[in-house]
Amino acid sequence: MSTMPTQKIRLAHSCATDARQAVGEFYSAVAQPDMELVIFFCSSQYDLRVLAEEINRLFAGIQVVGCTTAGEIGPAGYRSHSLSGVSFPAGSCVAVNGLLDQLSRFDIATGHDFVQRLLQQLESRAPAAGADNTLAFLLIDAMSRREEPVAHAFQYALGEILLFGGSAGDDMKFVKTDVYADGRFFSDSAVLILLNTSWPFEIFKTQHFVSTAQRLVVTAADPAKRVVYEINGLPAAEEYARLVGVDVHELSALSFAASPVVVMIDGTDYVRSIQKVNADGSLSFYCAIEEGVVLRVAHGVDLVHNLEQTFEHIREKIGSPQLVLGCDCILRNLEIVQNDLQESVGEIFRHYNTVGFSSYGEQYRGLHVNQTFTGCAIGTFRQPAG
Repeated sequence: MSTMPTQKIRLAHSCATDARQAVGEFYSAVAQPDMELVIFFCSSQYDLRVLAEEINRLFAGIQVVGCTTAGEIGPAGYRSHSLSGVSFPAGSCVAVNGLLDQLSRFDIATGHDFVQRLLQQLESRAPAAGADNTLAFLLIDAMSRREEPVAHAFQYALGEILLFGGSAGDDMKFVKTDVYADGRFFSDSAVLILLNTSWPFEIFKTQHFVSTAQRLVVTAADPAKRVVYEINGLPAAEEYARLVGVDVHELSALSFAASPVVVMIDGTDYVRSIQKVNADGSLSFYCAIEEGVVLRVAHGVDLVHNLEQTFEHIREKIGSPQLVLGCDCILRNLEIVQNDLQESVGEIFRHYNTVGFSSYGEQYRGLHVNQTFTGCAIGTFRQPAG
């Protein structure tokens, strides 16, 4: 069957606060013949049972995946208590997805077998699938705290197919985050999507922080709980506050957003964001921190300019994107709101057809990262040769 000229990726964003109305508006905007895949991002404030029922009813027989968020990005810009997403036409892509539950029991062998099964499913439908025409998108329950081993194991099993993704949110409650697949919402789970496409694409990561010379050596930590107890041999919160010039009692999410710490891996700085101060003076992070790790305090550069540069680089490589699937760290969202940049950033996102969500962490290749804007830009349709 020849590809219909009207087939394209369709973007939508409903700001209705009623779950049924939001799904109805979303469906009306993205519905098209022969949908291969639908991806959505929704506020945790919706009645998720109703949302799932309505998605199942309207998108019966179609692959639908999604997650709860700490804010949504779409044609309406930067929003909260909304539903955004996209539909992909069958004529230009082939998609498979799988749900991996019980992340609390996750091990490398389980992750490897899971990815291999998905790759086999994809190859049965798209025999020419490979690293140059296939991308891997991960959505994962942030409260599982298993992003590091999952991202690492998945990327290893995927080989040269590049992985990107985001950790589901719950509007800053930090209680329960969900991914959606197989018709319902799941916690302690991850969803992996493999998308083979004839469109050009570019997987990217950007951040607007540069490291300083201020060193923080982690001298006591519990990586499994993502808690750092001591920095430079002193109570973690006190030492961090001293180094960034803030009273320890004034530390807040905004402090952490403005002054994150970074770790260098293979010559590149990766942000390690702090979530909160605990009653015992320790610091909870959005990612695992090992004892002995050397961190450096970072300071921000112009977020808007950095974002514009990122999109310009993407445009130079693949042309103007028809879609950017983006995972934007919640701490970036907080900084953007604090500095009244919602309209500026929202306009850039709209201009480059960005759909995504504010995440509790991002995955880039085999790494779990923080305070980044990570995603995949998909260019205009590339006709097959001949």
